[in-house]
Amino acid sequence: MTRKRIAVSIEAAPKKAFATAADWPGWSRSGKTEELAVQALADYGARYSPVAKLGGEEFPKTGGLDFEVVERQGGGGGTEFGVPSNVTDQDRRRTSAKDADRLARLVEAAWQTFETVAAAAPEELRKGPRGGGRNTSKVVAHVVESDEAYAREMGIKLTAPIDEVRAAIVDVLRRPSDGSPIADRRWTPRYAAHRIAWHALDHAWEIEDRTEPAG
Repeated sequence: MTRKRIAVSIEAAPKKAFATAADWPGWSRSGKTEELAVQALADYGARYSPVAKLGGEEFPKTGGLDFEVVERQGGGGGTEFGVPSNVTDQDRRRTSAKDADRLARLVEAAWQTFETVAAAAPEELRKGPRGGGRNTSKVVAHVVESDEAYAREMGIKLTAPIDEVRAAIVDVLRRPSDGSPIADRRWTPRYAAHRIAWHALDHAWEIEDRTEPAG
């Protein structure tokens, strides 16, 4: 079986690390150490696969993947909080028209996955060991508010409705780039795609994991 190389960027702080698949927006997982983060990334391959296919990309079989760390960066407070916060050298790579279209399609697939999961979920979600955790409508509102904030980070002034905000985000992502920050700020197109898709999928998978099985 031909094995597929997955390039991975590591962002590590003292108490948490993120492993991000550099060429697959949204496929990013955390762990207490670099090794555990890479293992979590591998474990979530099967959950990411339908997202990639929804975005029109052929995803390799998860049993035939080789994860290769190509970059390591120190993390900070955002990392410890649970957010992949660093714009890496991998994120600063140029995007051709083909690359840009792929990024946009995978971000759209992440949003679609989130919307589908949220629509099928009950309002009441299983609470954590101390009773914490938002219910479905609150998670949906959080993702919408975050996407509006992400749009502002990309120089987009629209605030509503969310479909128009997301369409504007996709329009920016579909533009070829030399890898420079969008709107002369901090995020590059590749980082924006990773961050936005990761956030939508992280909460989609949270809803799935916190949904009580049908009795």
